[in-house]
Amino acid sequence: MISPEGQAEILLRGRDITRRWGGLVAVNRVSIELVRGSVHAVIGTNGAGKSTLIDILSGELPPSAGTVELMGNDVTRWTQPRRARAGLGRSYQRNTIYPSFSVFENCRLAAQARTQKPWAWWRDAQRCDASTAAAHDAAARASLVDLLDRPAGLLSHGEKRQLEIAMCLATAPEVLLLDEPMAGMGAEETDRMLALLEQLRPGHAILLVEHDMDAVFRIADRITVMVNGTVIASDTPAAVRSNPQVQSAYLGGDG
Repeated sequence: MISPEGQAEILLRGRDITRRWGGLVAVNRVSIELVRGSVHAVIGTNGAGKSTLIDILSGELPPSAGTVELMGNDVTRWTQPRRARAGLGRSYQRNTIYPSFSVFENCRLAAQARTQKPWAWWRDAQRCDASTAAAHDAAARASLVDLLDRPAGLLSHGEKRQLEIAMCLATAPEVLLLDEPMAGMGAEETDRMLALLEQLRPGHAILLVEHDMDAVFRIADRITVMVNGTVIASDTPAAVRSNPQVQSAYLGGDG
């Protein structure tokens, strides 16, 4: 959806998203907008509802109430594969790579999900020009061109996380939902991931769930803070950092 000139281009919007399990409210009337060219971080302690929110936005979990819009379309009832084909990519807390396959094969398999041709079932998938080109491009953007032939299981932790981003990129997304992409990383690996996100920022709307607060405040344009499924603040990094309620609930300040 192209917004009027001078206004932000909102690619993904959640309105009053709620998720209940019996009497437990995991996400409580959360609204969020992801804008092309920006990184929107969601922070909160374990159990705050961050991953549940991503599951709902990506289509892996239906909301109990509320709506999700992807590029102007109401996708609340769309499945995860349909949202992915419409331009939404998602990474997970745990590695979802194929360890015995090469970096290139992992990217190509992801690309094939976007360029499926069920009517051409007799053709060798390795000869699909579209998925091959998408795989090479995604690996290059994730700085993995020198590792194309390496088995994914032999990559370093940081390189595996880069590969997960590359696999997302191979599906040609406009929206990226990244669930703790810097978890377990050292300082050098974190710097590489932040550089990658900066590179991806101009053409994408990025939602970043992350516990590394230094990284969040370095990269985010906007930060939403969740506590017990509820948003207690959503503002610029500077405003969030100085928010007494956020300091008390999460950042450890004394208000």
